[in-house]
Amino acid sequence: MIIEMARVHVAGPRQQLDAALRLLQDIGDLHLIAPEPAAAADVAPGALPPRLVRHVRRLLDDVDAVLAALSPGATVDQPPLPQVPLPSAARRVRRLRRELTALAHARAALADEQALLLQYRAFFEAFEPLLRRTPGGPDARASFVLLRSGAGAAVAQLEKSLQSAAGAKVELHTRPLPSGETAVLLLASGSAAAQVEGLLAAARLDELPAPRGLGEPDLLRALPALRTRLAEVQARLEVNDARRAEIAAQVRPELEALRARLHDLLLLAQAQAQVRTSELLFVIEGWLPEPALASLRARVARELGPEVVVVKVGTEPWTRADAPVALANPRLFRPFELITRAFPLPRYGSIDPTPFVAVFFPMFFGLMLGDVGYGLVLAAIAAVLRWRAPPGSRWRAVAEMALGCALFTVVFGALFGEFFGSLGKAFGMRALAFDREEALAPFLMFTVALGGVHVVLGLVLAVVGAWRQGQRRRAVGRGLTIVMIALSALALLAAFEVLPSGLFTPAAVAVLIAFPVLIALEGIIAVVELMSAFGHILSYARIMALGTASLMLAIIANQMVGALGSALVGVAFALLFHLVNFAIGLFSPTIHALRLHYVEFFGEFYSPGGATYRPLAHWRAAPPGTKA
Repeated sequence: MIIEMARVHVAGPRQQLDAALRLLQDIGDLHLIAPEPAAAADVAPGALPPRLVRHVRRLLDDVDAVLAALSPGATVDQPPLPQVPLPSAARRVRRLRRELTALAHARAALADEQALLLQYRAFFEAFEPLLRRTPGGPDARASFVLLRSGAGAAVAQLEKSLQSAAGAKVELHTRPLPSGETAVLLLASGSAAAQVEGLLAAARLDELPAPRGLGEPDLLRALPALRTRLAEVQARLEVNDARRAEIAAQVRPELEALRARLHDLLLLAQAQAQVRTSELLFVIEGWLPEPALASLRARVARELGPEVVVVKVGTEPWTRADAPVALANPRLFRPFELITRAFPLPRYGSIDPTPFVAVFFPMFFGLMLGDVGYGLVLAAIAAVLRWRAPPGSRWRAVAEMALGCALFTVVFGALFGEFFGSLGKAFGMRALAFDREEALAPFLMFTVALGGVHVVLGLVLAVVGAWRQGQRRRAVGRGLTIVMIALSALALLAAFEVLPSGLFTPAAVAVLIAFPVLIALEGIIAVVELMSAFGHILSYARIMALGTASLMLAIIANQMVGALGSALVGVAFALLFHLVNFAIGLFSPTIHALRLHYVEFFGEFYSPGGATYRPLAHWRAAPPGTKA
């Protein structure tokens, strides 16, 4: 529901302006109103001088950069820390930023070197037995060449050239690497080492050089140094990470408190620019929820004294288009605000559709999926997602909506007698209402009737919203549309003898009488809207179509068990088919249930364009997975 708002003025001596703004920020209820252009000359200068605002923003950038560079870690709730003067805080934060930048650069260089050394280690591990038995004299030489996969011809040609040039003084060995490439080791001694280098150059093969920093140009003698260097790099990485973790443990709470303080200062500076002042007085204008007005008055009187007063401005409720919109729904309905907020907020004085979405969205989903087995699987997935999602995040809201959808899926599955399609019937499960596989006509009539209820409910909400905003003519016209839909339904039921046939003529005559009255109230557009309402009602037949399609796919999956010869193969294909059907059953009902709300339901009454309620309050970091 949309909370009724009160427009108030907070006024008092100018010397108490800063105290008043800080108190309003502590309370966190008043949405400030920017002054009219005509009053711009009376607006107070910023609470912070422009130069100080620039310093605050620069310091905030430094704080954000330091927090981003710290080792990840959870924020621990601690008692409030003493406030450090901003100049001292700025110097400390800049020192931390320089140190963390140096640590980040050093870590990146060490990580690059470690990755390179690990690549060389793959060569050494492939040829280590050969290198151990190879003499390590000053004239010995080991050459490494890396060839792409499928380079067997190149290896054979190289081996032939080496044998003809150096004979037994050169050994050629190859090993496949996990990357799919081929490592070639050439062991040469004496004068053959120079011949190897010349042959490699003639064959346009690049010899892999020894890594930098080992102090050894030859790979044969670089193996011990490589292992030592890898251990040194790993140790320095651990020291680097330990230092970052130490800094994080020491300064994270302090920096997060400083970040909140800086944001609060900027919010106060913005608020000060929305205050009208004279030489002696100030006036703050804003909106707050009507129930919070008494509490605001009491706290202002208690903490600021009788000189500062809170006055409610006399305005008609639900008629101010400029009032901000705040939604307040019961805990059970609150996750479904995610669907409502996908649209622009409803205008102040109109209707918040969240409670109705919370009932009908999972109901439509459950009607379309309608299977106990699929509902239990969906409930398990939703429970795990809710457990892992942080509180207040979008994923937590999605998980809670999915739990509601799973509940309706299980309920309608029991009514239809479905457990993974027709599998439940094999264990004696029977439909409590009707079998969707056979009762297509009753299922169709039920979904269209449900659509009629949903669309008429939208028209009722349109009547309420128009009446609230003083649009009496439109409210009567929407009410007459409801009457015509009801009379049309009555006439149809009488024509098909569901109701006594004698009701047909009075209902038809009443429709004919109401039709010109509707045109007189709303104009020719009323005819289009009436026909559109009937079309919207019929479009709810998609619930029956999608539900029946989901059931047929589940039945086909069950029939695969005995249709493929091997029971094991049949079970595997059946499980795969059920998995595909379940995935379709998640996305398709969601999309079509959203469409039925956004087009058929919202289209009857929803009035977008409400301003978001943003009260002056203390800054808080947004939880993960939410908008900042």
